[in-house]
Amino acid sequence: MFNHTHPYQPFFPDGATKLIVGTLPPPRFTSGALKEGDVDFCYGSISGLLWPVLNRIFDLNLVFETTQKAIDQRKTFLTSRGIGVCDIVHSCERDKIDASDLGMQNIQLRDVVSYLHKYPKIDTLLFTGGNSKNGPEYFFRKHLKEYQLQLEVVTNEVPRIHSFQLKQRKIKTVSLIAPSGAANRSIGSLQSYKDLKSQNPKFNTIDFRVLQYKEFF
Repeated sequence: MFNHTHPYQPFFPDGATKLIVGTLPPPRFTSGALKEGDVDFCYGSISGLLWPVLNRIFDLNLVFETTQKAIDQRKTFLTSRGIGVCDIVHSCERDKIDASDLGMQNIQLRDVVSYLHKYPKIDTLLFTGGNSKNGPEYFFRKHLKEYQLQLEVVTNEVPRIHSFQLKQRKIKTVSLIAPSGAANRSIGSLQSYKDLKSQNPKFNTIDFRVLQYKEFF
């Protein structure tokens, strides 16, 4: 059994207004056995798509390497945009050492709501995935129940948007298409993607994420 503990503390720049919420980075980030091109920071997997998509949207000229420069570039961007990162899973156990959300067992969640109280300017949560089992929205719904809170539907169109009331604040949640290759199949089944693909045969799943993420980042 592999004890998969999140290797990074939540990142909260001063004045943060948005918060990226995922689950866990791949197990190699916990064990320290990084691949060439991995960045030792949140969403740093060389096969992950969050940073490549943001790199295109904001023309960041990011480097994709295991260096302090790569880490600093990402922290500088997040700070400049008032975006924090607080994945919801603190730890889990795995029989098979892989990054599958469904493979997580004995899951311990972070107290995201307590962070929201601590950072009162945050008004938007950006989930890197939806409400499928063991996805970030799925866990956040369970977490809210501990506080007798729940998500209310704003729109059921992809990306699905919800909101919840935290004392005097209304906080919006956006369930983005996951920045992983595994989500490409679900993108391909969306009518909106099919329509764009028919208009431009070169249009691909990364282009689709760029369009979606650009609206909310």
